[in-house]
Amino acid sequence: MTAVLSSCNLDWEKPNISTPPPARFKEAAPKSADPIPSGRDFVAKFGSKELTGIVELALSDNLDIAAAAARILEADAQARTASAPLYPNISMQDIVRTNRTAGTTLNLGNAATGVNTGSYSTNSNLQSTSNRSPSGIPNGRNYGFFQLGAAAASYTVDFWGVNEDASFASRLLANASRFDRDVVEISTVTAVMNAYFQVLNAQDQLQIARTNVAIAEKVNAAIQGRYTVGTASMFDTAQQETVLAQQRATIPPLEMTLRQTTNTLAVLLGRTPEAFSLKGGSLTQLKFPKIDTGLPSEVLLRRPDIARVEAQLASQEFSVLNARAQFFPSITLVGLYGPQSALISNLINPQALAWNAATQLAQPVFDGWFLQGQYENQKGRYAELAALYRKQIISALTDTENALIAVKETEKQLKLQSVAVAAARRAFEAANMQLSEGTIDIITLSVTQNTLFTAQQQEANIRLSYYQAASTLYQALGGGWSPTTRNAELARANAAYEANKGPWP
Repeated sequence: MTAVLSSCNLDWEKPNISTPPPARFKEAAPKSADPIPSGRDFVAKFGSKELTGIVELALSDNLDIAAAAARILEADAQARTASAPLYPNISMQDIVRTNRTAGTTLNLGNAATGVNTGSYSTNSNLQSTSNRSPSGIPNGRNYGFFQLGAAAASYTVDFWGVNEDASFASRLLANASRFDRDVVEISTVTAVMNAYFQVLNAQDQLQIARTNVAIAEKVNAAIQGRYTVGTASMFDTAQQETVLAQQRATIPPLEMTLRQTTNTLAVLLGRTPEAFSLKGGSLTQLKFPKIDTGLPSEVLLRRPDIARVEAQLASQEFSVLNARAQFFPSITLVGLYGPQSALISNLINPQALAWNAATQLAQPVFDGWFLQGQYENQKGRYAELAALYRKQIISALTDTENALIAVKETEKQLKLQSVAVAAARRAFEAANMQLSEGTIDIITLSVTQNTLFTAQQQEANIRLSYYQAASTLYQALGGGWSPTTRNAELARANAAYEANKGPWP
């Protein structure tokens, strides 16, 4: 065994997975903070009962969350299956069997003379020579075998931790499946918020477009009046009609966006478009929530996606150990206990009781380097997950920094754009007054109108980005997940594992 194992490379230098977090975020104050509220409580801060209601529906009816919950059941069952070899395998073996031996295989002496050569004693139960076919060959014989309620047991002694490693690996994946469900839940809440904000933005844009159409129609009517009395040219009327048509053309795509986004929201709630309706409103009516970031080290502990990869990495370590233990010998204990008889009537006799016990030792000698390949494969998978784990940490910190930047900069942009809208509105009002006095040309008026219309649309889109930055920051900070949530998930996983054991230890 030593010679065989010495030809295999069983050394393993684990990749370094340490990634110390920075002391603070660049875009936030360096101070500790409590976890942000979870889904329902967080969305309530926007001040919309409708938004809170649809988030609650999503948490209960979203099909992605339901699928993630089903994957937990699958992982729990797999953990139970992988842990089964830790216990003895006991089964009942009842056998009813009849065999017929061909007469041509019975060695009864010279079939032609009928002389017994002594292969069987005269007290045997074999057919006599008188029970022969016309050719002198015996007709054969039937043999019966009966076994009732015999208990067969086997147990592999887990000297090297093969079965225990497989059990731990599978149980850690069951933990990862619970963290994955939390990731899906947070992503769903974020998607619902973003879709709802898009609906409100589409409604705001439609309101702006319809108001601008009404303004353009009013200006067009004034220019048409001037054209009638000869104070405006055909060019003036055509120019304003172009502005009016362009504003009307902005409405259909906004209607399409509104209805399609509403349908997307229905899917997130597990509804068909026909079974879902939305009142909506305006983004200007929502409140922007106050969000405390906390320290990077705190954020990393509040991210279920990091906990998921961490659990997968821990599981893979046991898979590597399991692959390594496959090189060593395995010892299996087997046994059988129960009545056996050639005649069913004798099964109840004490003499029918039979038992056997054995120990089996198996040692891989040469398998074409199959076990070595399996071992190297598992080590490679661990190295892959280690790199992904470090990447997930960096991504989490980057997500948070980017979300903080988006909140800060879109807030500034929204304030500046509001100033631009106010200035554009004053310019248009002045131009409209000059139009009534007949002291402005149509080109200047058209430019003033388009400047106002564009500024209003940009303001609405910036406001959408501002609120979506809040939902992105919610997701980046873990969506209310915390070490307390983690411990609760692990407790549920352990409870599920214990419950699945059944009556056996």
